[in-house]
Amino acid sequence: MTEATLARAQAGDGEAFRELIDPYQAELLAHCYRILGSIHDAEDVLQEALLAAWRSLGRFDGRALRAWLYRIATNRCLNYLRDESRRPQAAALPALESGRTLPVRSDDPWWLEPYPDDLLGDVTPGPEARYDVRESIALSFVAGLQHLPSQQRAVLVLRDVLGFPAAEVAGILATTPAAVNSALIRARAGIRPDRDPHDVPLPRSPAEAEVVERFVDAFQRDDLDRLVALLTEDARLTMPPEPIEFRGPLAIAGFLREHLGGQEFKFVPARANSQPALALYLPDPCAPIWRASSLVVLTLRGNQVSMLTRFGDRGLLARFGLPRSLPRD
Repeated sequence: MTEATLARAQAGDGEAFRELIDPYQAELLAHCYRILGSIHDAEDVLQEALLAAWRSLGRFDGRALRAWLYRIATNRCLNYLRDESRRPQAAALPALESGRTLPVRSDDPWWLEPYPDDLLGDVTPGPEARYDVRESIALSFVAGLQHLPSQQRAVLVLRDVLGFPAAEVAGILATTPAAVNSALIRARAGIRPDRDPHDVPLPRSPAEAEVVERFVDAFQRDDLDRLVALLTEDARLTMPPEPIEFRGPLAIAGFLREHLGGQEFKFVPARANSQPALALYLPDPCAPIWRASSLVVLTLRGNQVSMLTRFGDRGLLARFGLPRSLPRD
């Protein structure tokens, strides 16, 4: 940031303002997403935050622009969480037919949405950060954050994900370093991500690709035994916004067989939350095309799949550059 650019922006130059904020927009969006758990909500709140920044730019003293933007964005997120009417309602439990594989109620947030890898910026956490970017955007971590009280959630993200010093976090949240440290202790005790980052194949590595290839192949061959063997003993299948989940390899395989067994389908690879994902397409009965059905994000542990998170909102696929339909050729 140059003083000349700031002066132009404070004089009302919109292009100069964009020059100021462009280097931070990607990381601010990811920050809002971690706190809110929804890409839709994160985008809306970030737009409100940037509008507020534009309106209050005349009062900005020119020091620590990044921290100033984080203060506005974080407080907009906290305001959003206080207004429960803006949070989507949980879907009702679906009607279950006799004899079908039965789910259990899920504790995961029903508003959870996947985050496209293409939106992740190049952010280097501060020296006090405890998580790297890959860990801090993982679905299990973001889902775990949603169970924390909002203030603890914000403190943990600012301190342990971004590495802001306690004094700077206190300034962002208009509180004291002692209050920040107290909230951080409670937040760390309250979040328990369900994966060990040291046991997860590196993104886009041959090891990751091999697990995904085995998963797709077992699916395409309708090989239930191979699919069961590929899932960890504590594997889960969740389907936000439906508040249900299937636990264990046999329950998961049974559900997948009921819904996909014996029919044609097509998988298109994608990436979400620094994890492998698969867009599922099903044949259109009235036209020679494939129609988008859902996005499945895979959580890997070693050479197995420990969690499948299915998102049935087809509108999400556009965020991943995926079409709603494909020709059947």
